[in-house]
Amino acid sequence: MLPWKRALRPLAALLLAAAIGLTPAATANAAAAAPTSGWNNYSCKPSAAHPRPVVLVHGTFGNSVDNWLAFAPYLVKRGYCVFSLDYGQLPGVPFFHGLGPIDKSAEQLDAYVDDVLAATGSDEVDIVGHSQGGMMPRYYLKFLGGADKVNALVAFAPDNHGTTLNGLTGLLKYFPGAADLLKSTTPGLADQMTGSAFLTKLNAGGDTVPGVRYTVIATKYDEVVTPYTSGYLNGPDVKNVKLQDLCAVDLSEHVAIALWDRIAYHEAVNALDPAHARPTNCGSVFE
Repeated sequence: MLPWKRALRPLAALLLAAAIGLTPAATANAAAAAPTSGWNNYSCKPSAAHPRPVVLVHGTFGNSVDNWLAFAPYLVKRGYCVFSLDYGQLPGVPFFHGLGPIDKSAEQLDAYVDDVLAATGSDEVDIVGHSQGGMMPRYYLKFLGGADKVNALVAFAPDNHGTTLNGLTGLLKYFPGAADLLKSTTPGLADQMTGSAFLTKLNAGGDTVPGVRYTVIATKYDEVVTPYTSGYLNGPDVKNVKLQDLCAVDLSEHVAIALWDRIAYHEAVNALDPAHARPTNCGSVFE
């Protein structure tokens, strides 16, 4: 084996461990939670108060249940019809998804939204995503006709302009062929690296498309999307929010912002229903 390949193994392991270690592990009990917690209920019909179903899009190494064990019931309790999908699966890799090519994952989202619209009789959905799940839908909106079916995209800690993973991705240049190996084995990771061909295509010509409202909720303590400001979008109908501007003592990082942060949840609901928005602050944890 070539020396650089031997050296690459610990580097690849470090990159994967960093991502996996920041993502909740899936369990059989969690997988059973979705249908009993009121979401993914295909008999749900949106109300006049909340006329659009909400589609939740998990992050890298996430899945349709674990990523949303707190936020999905939070929305259901407030009267929303809520749905979540799995995407980006790799053969032989259970539970940990979001690893396939992101353009193909966007095609999965396209088909899923059509299913939700057909089941609920709605004309549009709102999308809430975490990490890759906040960025990937933009491909659907921009290239797959999603803008005609989506009213709003709300993103927790998205990597809209890529991530350096605190500089770890920069180490790949010291190992010839390393980037190609990462692309061939876990393309969903490679696509999220700052400067990737996927992100260059996604962001060419502007970050947004007409007719969709965008909200980004970022945290300055994000250790996965670095710098955290790479999640911010430019364009009309965009609201970029730093969590600590809402509550200075909120210490949530990349995972916690979606997994249990009720301040972030409160601001997300404001984005879903701006006509009835209430100020978000530290006290929002009790609402």
